[in-house]
Amino acid sequence: MSGKPQHIIKPHNKTLFIYHLVCPVKYRRDVFTDTVSQTLKTVCLEFGPAYDVNFLEIGIDEDHVHFLMQTIPNIRFSDIVKKIKSITAKQIFTKHKEVKTKLWGGNFWTQGYYANTVGNANMSIIINYVKNQGIPNYQQLHSAPVQTTLFTT
Repeated sequence: MSGKPQHIIKPHNKTLFIYHLVCPVKYRRDVFTDTVSQTLKTVCLEFGPAYDVNFLEIGIDEDHVHFLMQTIPNIRFSDIVKKIKSITAKQIFTKHKEVKTKLWGGNFWTQGYYANTVGNANMSIIINYVKNQGIPNYQQLHSAPVQTTLFTT
């Protein structure tokens, strides 16, 4: 991917906006073979510059994708997410007909997503986290045991 983020310089501003976006596949289906994963990454890198989106890392796990990306502030984030989902879904369905057998209804992604901004202090942690998606036994950020409390009436 593109590596270390750089400031984006436009005529009247200089910015460094970095987002961590997670998009689950519809029905949480495991559709990411090596070729489908490569198609996703290639498509993102091809259309990114046209929409002022710089993909720093793309990490693919069994049923969801982590995007670490940089963009400019005058584009609504929800519009960027729609573009990413729309363009990647169309290209994957076009190039990998077999994916449609696992998904029905014409949708590749779920409607929802997770997004967070990334500060410079967390950058190396997040880059590592996204880069190592799908690697078995990798210590994930969320691998700490979750403490639950049961309420009884």
